Formats: sequence, C-alpha cells, structure tokens
Amino acid sequence: MGSGKTEFSARIWRDSRVALRKHALPAERTITKGADRRVIHFVRSAMDRARFPEYPNDALAFRGGYERCGEDISTVRDSFGLEAVIASRPDAGTWIIDEAAFYDERIAYLIRNESLSRGIIFVCPTLVLNFRREIFNQTARLLLEEATDVFPLTAYCEHPECIDDSLYTYRYYRSGDMECPALYFDPLIIIGGDRDKNDPREPNYCTRCDEHHYLPGKEYTYFTLKPLGETASRGELKPLLAELAALNGDPQGSRLAASLRRLNEDSADPSHQSLNALLVPCLAERAITYLYAEQNLLSLEQLLRLVSDLGLDREYLAKRLADNKRPVEL
Repeated sequence: MGSGKTEFSARIWRDSRVALRKHALPAERTITKGADRRVIHFVRSAMDRARFPEYPNDALAFRGGYERCGEDISTVRDSFGLEAVIASRPDAGTWIIDEAAFYDERIAYLIRNESLSRGIIFVCPTLVLNFRREIFNQTARLLLEEATDVFPLTAYCEHPECIDDSLYTYRYYRSGDMECPALYFDPLIIIGGDRDKNDPREPNYCTRCDEHHYLPGKEYTYFTLKPLGETASRGELKPLLAELAALNGDPQGSRLAASLRRLNEDSADPSHQSLNALLVPCLAERAITYLYAEQNLLSLEQLLRLVSDLGLDREYLAKRLADNKRPVEL
C-alpha cells in the first residue's frame, strides 16, 4: 500500500540491534521463559514471495530499502507452518508476521496463546481494509479483535492532483493510457507484487483518499450479479449465462454497463473513471470467480459449463481461482 507498514517493522528490527548490545540488566527485563523480546524473527507469507525479487532472500524489504535478517527470517504458508517455526526458535521473543491477513484464521489464536503463555510480542504489519474498503477478511477481523495495540498508518493520496491523507488501497488496471478502476466484484485476492504493470489483466495498487478511490459496480454486484448467482444456485442458469455472455462479448450492452451509466448520469460530479472499468478484459471470468470462490453460489458443474459455453479464458480463470484458494482444473 505504500503507507510504511513494512518500513515500520524495519525500524523495530534496527532498534533491536541496539537493544541486544546492552548488558545483563536490560536482558532481565526482556526475557520471559527463555524468549528474549530483543531477538526478532521476521516471517513472510509464501503467498507474497513475488515481492521485491531483486532483493536478497534474507531481506526484510520495503519500498525504500531493506534490512538483512540472516537466519532470523522464514517463509511460511499457514498458521501451522508459523507454529513450527516458533517452536524451532524458542529464544525469539518478538515476531514480525508480514501480511498476516493472508493466513488462515487460526493464526489469531496461535498469536494470542503464545503471547499469553510466554510473553512473546507479535507485530503484524498488514492491511485491515481491502480494495473494496471492507475488512480484508475474517483473519484480519480476528487479528483486530485480539490485538492489544493498533497503529493505523496512512500515506499521501497518490492521485496526481491530490496530497490529502490516504487510508484506502486502490486497485486499478491500465488499458492503453486509461486508468481503469477495479470493479467491486474483482477477485478479492490477486497474488502479485509491487511492480507497475501495463497488462490490463494484471492489477496495480496505490493509496487513495476517499474522493479519488473509485469503486464501480458495488450496486450492480448486490442488485444484479449476486441475485443472478442465487438464481443459478437454485438450478436456473440461463439468466446468469445471458449476463455473462454480454460481459464476455459485448460489455457495453451488459446490465453492468447500464448500471454504471445510470449512476454516472445521476452523480452530482460525473466521472468517466467508473465507465473505464468496462475496458478491462475477462469481466465474465472475474464475475464467475466472485460467485464461485467467494459466494459459493455456483457448483463446479455449473462453472465448467459456463467456461465451455462462453469460451472463457481458462488460464486467467484458473489462476484467479487458485489465488482465492478454490483451485479448479480447467
């Protein structure tokens, strides 16, 4: 997001190097049951290993640089992997869990139990809100519930004409020279990095203030797309098939386009940004990912039929479903 959350972690790391040079008295205050809170271990999510590929493998990397962690860095996939690493390093009393919201919900209780039983400190630099401006996921919600301290970090809005404070993650695509905001039903998780991308199939991220955070398609999602999915879940697939066919072959003729045009015309400050969302490819695939992976409204049989009948992009769809932990062989 560029708000400095990982750089905040790097500052903790640098402070620990100073604290470790102190003598016996400070150590008596920082050690509980063998875990020294001056000893820091940094944990990266395996889902996020594509970030900063040019940096060393042992780097605690952020946009402004990195710190070398040597043996005090691990990459894990889930809370069970984290539990194993914690058990292997009983001397480490401070754990920095990068992007903790990417983990399963169990991590919140693992952190709580380790903290209560051994006095371990956990620092979780992670997003609380997703690009939809909603709680990122259930893991983020549980982490907030169990946290003792929460430090919200902000950045300047990255809109070229604004320097207001920014709290929101903005997802957008580039189609030619056009900025195309992600639709509300865009796949929740898209694994990638902090690199700029000109491929309209791959998202870019920046921070935006409330005024410049565009999020088209939310009304359409709840007013049209999800009801069509619910109808499909009851066995009537044709209405959804018709809308997906429009999204796939004639986006401007879809009910999504009609919704965006109506809301734009009714706005006190009309903007072309929302309509640019129609320029992004794979709209039908994105809608299917939302209905299948997030809402559980489509069966696997229905998903396969839609892919076959509409001739959808199998590679794109398979990747997005895998990103959202609902892999399907297409």
